[in-house]
Amino acid sequence: MMQTGSRLHTLVALAALSLLVACASKKANEKPAELTDFHSTVKVERVWGASVGGNKPKLRLGLAIATDGKAVYAAGHNGDVVALAVATGKKLWQVDTKLSLTGGPGTGDGLVVAGTGHGDIVALDAATGAQKWKAHINSEILAAPAIGNGIVLVRLSDGRVVALRARDGSQVWSAEQQVPKLSLRGTAKPIIAGDLALCGFDTGRVMALSLADGSTAWDVLVAPPSGRSEIERLIDIDSAVKVVDADIYAVSFQGKAARIDRETGNVQWSRDISSYSGLATDEDGLYVSGSEGTLVKLGRRTGVELWRQDVLARRRLSPPAVLGSLVAVADLQGYIHFFDAAKGELVGRIHALGERVSAAPLVSGDLLIMMDDAGKIVALRAAPAPARG
Repeated sequence: MMQTGSRLHTLVALAALSLLVACASKKANEKPAELTDFHSTVKVERVWGASVGGNKPKLRLGLAIATDGKAVYAAGHNGDVVALAVATGKKLWQVDTKLSLTGGPGTGDGLVVAGTGHGDIVALDAATGAQKWKAHINSEILAAPAIGNGIVLVRLSDGRVVALRARDGSQVWSAEQQVPKLSLRGTAKPIIAGDLALCGFDTGRVMALSLADGSTAWDVLVAPPSGRSEIERLIDIDSAVKVVDADIYAVSFQGKAARIDRETGNVQWSRDISSYSGLATDEDGLYVSGSEGTLVKLGRRTGVELWRQDVLARRRLSPPAVLGSLVAVADLQGYIHFFDAAKGELVGRIHALGERVSAAPLVSGDLLIMMDDAGKIVALRAAPAPARG
């Protein structure tokens, strides 16, 4: 019965997205902004490339890349899971799980874990790719699991968060949030922070749960829905929250970005902004890929807008990534753009991928690693361009 409900929820969500796109197309400037020439001050080098199988890019919303510092792990809809050396992209192992993967992989505690649209979860040995265990939960998985402290944390499309034992996949606890009648397709990746499990939901709420037993530590509404229609009231948090010391940062679609106290759940500040892609942080800034293609920097402590960049309007930006003094985002055509983190100026660009990037980028040392919706993976290095003589 849950499978039927999951399919219905997906159809409704896809219908909502179609209607949103139709509404957007009525705007005078509905086309993506054209890329224009600029003075590049950053040289972007392609270090290595790879790919992971799967011929259904529209179903790749929950498929991403993960790293444990030694390897980069990626999963394809066709069931392949691959491990690549971070520095060189050399294939360390590849396994065909024979599952139609839709969420993951996540890595931690020596495991690489991914899930399917039918609720199958497979855990592989991070060093060898050998299967450690398989479990089943009767709901769709559209986000990478979080793994740590002996727990595999899985977010399900029916509003549940389930904790499994990392050693054998047996269930420890389950908690849930109400699922709205209408929501975007996709779910936020859960996060493990100390003894807490953190996750955003389609209701615009962020929950903190005890990692030990699933009891609620706090539950806060980041952005209340507004508007008359169900579409206007979409308020999903579909990206992972960011944890920085005692603070948690979250952003919602058609809602707000917020700074939340990790211990109490109190909202320290919130600012109106809409994002389904997500955010990134550095020492003083919070960078948000807006749903209209605007890249915004907010002060991390204050929430004050420091700069706004509209040069990529309507280009369906990826989640941002901070690489030293640069902020990078990819667009719907696989271009990767680099901005000066302090000033917001466009300083570099490379056409390194072929499709839109939905997956959150990775930063490992001085490498930026991205995967597009067709499963192509690229590792880049950016450095100041040689001065013109």
